[in-house]
Parts: sequence; structure tokens; C-alpha cells
Amino acid sequence: MVGRLMFLVDSNIWLERLLDQESAAEVKEFLDGVEAAQLLISEFSLYSIGVALCKLGKDEVFQDFVSDTLVDSGVQRVRLDAQDIADLLTARQQFRLDFDDAYQYVAAAKAGATIVSFDKDLDRTDRGRKTPAEALAEVRARSGERG
Repeated sequence: MVGRLMFLVDSNIWLERLLDQESAAEVKEFLDGVEAAQLLISEFSLYSIGVALCKLGKDEVFQDFVSDTLVDSGVQRVRLDAQDIADLLTARQQFRLDFDDAYQYVAAAKAGATIVSFDKDLDRTDRGRKTPAEALAEVRARSGERG
């Protein structure tokens, strides 16, 4: 039996939807088409989203996001421990990543998840990444195999 697909959703995906940017419809379709139990958010992404939204004066949007995403739907948080920082720094150097991308990479590895991101820098890693449309297509293909 194949395990359940898990997706670590990068900050840029959540912000795309929250700020109603160019690919917001693609993100909405992904979030609507995947069970919340299959979605993860890194602690770093949570705080990055908070920083971005509060900087824009969108405190209420951030509060609603936390309520909707973490409290009501049950998207799980992934947190790196102190011992994970060495892995983060190794990944940063090995794949020439920024700190935030390396954090996502290690968080996804720790959770056994696929990264969903618009950030092409993650393509340099051995884990890669999927766009929301690609991840949704994988979920649909997998569910079609069982049906």
C-alpha cells in the first residue's frame, strides 16, 4: 500500500491566495482539491506570512488565516529542532539556497512531504518541488488509481 501524499505548502503559495495575486485561482483549486490532513506548513512559513501580512496592515487577514488554516481545517505545522539546523545549513550550501528555501527543504524531508512552491530555486534540490497544479494532478491521478 502506498502512503498518503503529503505536501509542505511554501509561504509564496499561501500569500498568492491571501493577497489575490496572479496565480490565486490555481492555489484555490489546489487547496480545495486536497484534504487539509495532507497539507503542512512550516513554522517559518507561518511567521513569514505573519510578517508579510502585518507589514501590509492586514492583521485581520493573518488572524483569519491562522483560524481557518491551523485551527479549523487542521493543517499541521512542521518545526525544525536545534539539531535540524545543521541539515538546513548543509542543504543551503549543497543546493545554493536561501535560508528560507533550505528551511522548507529540511522541513519537507523531516515530514516526508513534497514541497509545493512557485520558487524555482527548489528545483536545484534532489526533492524538487511541484506547483499547486502539478500537486493537484498527482492527487487526482492517485485517487483515480484507487477508484
